[in-house]
Amino acid sequence: MTTPRYLDVHVLQTVPFANLNRDDLGSPKSVVYGGATRTRVSSQCWKRAVRLDVERAISDPAVRTRRVPAEVTERLVARGWSPDAAAAAGAQIALSANKKEEGLKLEDKGGTSVLLYLPKAALDALADLAETHREAIEQTVGAKKPKGVLPIDEVATLLSQRNGVINLFGRMLAELPGAGVDGTVQVAHAFTTHEVAPEIDFFTAVDDCLPEDAVGSGHMNSAEFSAGVFYRYASVDLAGLLTNLGEDKAMARELTGEFLRAFIASLPTGKQTATAANTLPDLVHIAVRADRPVSLAAAFEAPVRPENGLAAPSRKELSRYAERLEQLWGKAGVIRAGYASIEEKPLAGLGESYGSFAELIEATVTAAHPGSGA
Repeated sequence: MTTPRYLDVHVLQTVPFANLNRDDLGSPKSVVYGGATRTRVSSQCWKRAVRLDVERAISDPAVRTRRVPAEVTERLVARGWSPDAAAAAGAQIALSANKKEEGLKLEDKGGTSVLLYLPKAALDALADLAETHREAIEQTVGAKKPKGVLPIDEVATLLSQRNGVINLFGRMLAELPGAGVDGTVQVAHAFTTHEVAPEIDFFTAVDDCLPEDAVGSGHMNSAEFSAGVFYRYASVDLAGLLTNLGEDKAMARELTGEFLRAFIASLPTGKQTATAANTLPDLVHIAVRADRPVSLAAAFEAPVRPENGLAAPSRKELSRYAERLEQLWGKAGVIRAGYASIEEKPLAGLGESYGSFAELIEATVTAAHPGSGA
């Protein structure tokens, strides 16, 4: 039997007037592709939304933060430690993190100089560890250059813990040997299938407490927004995910399913209170492959032209390109392919048609993890 190695998910999503991901000047991010300017949403932006949705689904959040010492301090104060002793314990987490004399470097505000990424539950475990060494920690209170008094191996183990999202998205942490985790998910920057010119929205805010004879607004400004049909793509390294999970096929199946659900349903939060651009995808195409990941972004290198809108011609172009690419590359590497869409007519090149995203996800997960059970 051919072994599933990769899972590719392709999404077309129509987003109305919005600014989901802005640059340092507040403008929608963009990219020039095929000689045309497109609106872009960075992979980091959409990936965070996906990660948070997966965490909620599996009820096992992770935190990326410099504030691990402060978080431990707060937990210990809540347990009745004095603020000074609790702060010393927080500092000890950093000082005892590795075999370097200074451990992880601490900044002025008590945070580490690097972002740590660990399960939220590990913060409670670090506080528990401090409790077992309370006497030694209290002896360091007031010391100008305290040395680490916590067992280095135990601190490093807790800071290196993994959970589902860390096994999916990976972790780079050079300061802790062995803490790095190879990410199994690749997420592309989303971009519009067509050319976009951002629009400037001039707005004012009324001051409700002005005197009766006063005129004018309390505030005026402008902001940029855009609208369009986005192509989104991600790939999951199925073999790598199994390796990260210690060959736990049931967990791999669960995480794959939750990732697909989150990738389809998630939305970045940028400017959403002002735009409420809460759309769902028009089309989702998923392929389980034995050869290599394959993006279909090149379908839109030539920007789509309007034909009673842009969503329908974008779906047709994705179908056309996928069919031609399949002829060129061959079908041998595809174990299963399917799609679900609001399109009424069949879309060639995208595999079997499903009536709902839920049915598509279930069939895909079964193909991606044969023998793992439902």
